[in-house]
Amino acid sequence: MTGTLLRPRLRELRSSDRGRIADIVQAVGVFRDEEIEIALEVFDSSCLPFQTDYQTLGVEVDGRLAGWICWGSTPCTVGTVDLYWMAVDPSCQGTGLGTTLLAEMERRLTGSARLIAVDTSGRADYSPTRRFYQSRGYKAVAVVPDFYAPGDDQVIFVKPLAVSH
Repeated sequence: MTGTLLRPRLRELRSSDRGRIADIVQAVGVFRDEEIEIALEVFDSSCLPFQTDYQTLGVEVDGRLAGWICWGSTPCTVGTVDLYWMAVDPSCQGTGLGTTLLAEMERRLTGSARLIAVDTSGRADYSPTRRFYQSRGYKAVAVVPDFYAPGDDQVIFVKPLAVSH
């Protein structure tokens, strides 16, 4: 699938989406096994009643979940939010679904959060991910060499948001 999708449908995620979330995260092909496990743990936590640590959102195309995003307030900060996970099915990448998810998260946070932070890898296979964030107004502000593993730097992106007073 290429081009821009005209009618993706955003929706809240539920625990029954776990299998599809696992399929998407696995299919992306850049996450290590332990990262996939953590993504699913975070997803599971987001589905617990009354939890407030994680917010999630999914996007469907033709009635099938095609991507998801997860964010939450950064502990010990005032108004900073971490974008923890975002993944779009590879068959739908480049169609605007990631942008749709990111824009909706930002819309929901505008007025309450002042800064979004995203940590990603410096590996070559993450170049498209880094370009994605840069092209949507995120600025790389730090690189931590060998953070994830030898030769796998952490690249930290941030984007300020308008805050209501």
